[in-house]
Amino acid sequence: MSDIIVLKVFASEIDAKMAQEALQNSGVKSFVFKDDVGGMEPQLQLTAGVRLLVSDADAERAHQLLES
Repeated sequence: MSDIIVLKVFASEIDAKMAQEALQNSGVKSFVFKDDVGGMEPQLQLTAGVRLLVSDADAERAHQLLES
């Protein structure tokens, strides 16, 4: 079983979701994690960021996909 790592931290949920969609279209499973009190405090995304998580096994491929 591989570990889950933070691939990249984004300033907004929209940017993280766009990256997640690009990864999904290439067959890489990813998750978006944000701590904004269930959407009630979206400004918290600016301080803590929105994290894009992938498995450690997919990290190198995912990083290459986002860079291209």
